Amino acid sequence: MISPLETAPRAAGARYDWSTGRLVVDLVDGCSYAFPPHYLSALQGAAPEALARVEVLGAGESLTWPALGAEYDVPALVNQLFGTRAWLAAAAGRAAGRVRSERKAAAARANGAKGGRPRRPVTGAA
Repeated sequence: MISPLETAPRAAGARYDWSTGRLVVDLVDGCSYAFPPHYLSALQGAAPEALARVEVLGAGESLTWPALGAEYDVPALVNQLFGTRAWLAAAAGRAAGRVRSERKAAAARANGAKGGRPRRPVTGAA
């Protein structure tokens, strides 16, 4: 069974980018997300110095700003800012569909031997 630590977005690090005024969250899967701090209600109006004191908690499940009394769950933050769980699952499925393997190639050859994919019916004659 796959654990949530293997599938849920987790932060490897987080920082405030002084040059752009955005928060940057680096995930363990190699993705990085940057967004303006005003997207998070507890960070609206916070000074850059306070925003720069972000900490990653646990195994990357949470981000906290102790001086501001703010804490955000990383998976919920990613879902809120960048898409729903269904959208993320669909994106992962699209990426997996692009993977090439001998098993997929064998299935395609077997399907081709049966005549391949059925043709779509022509609709609306011009």
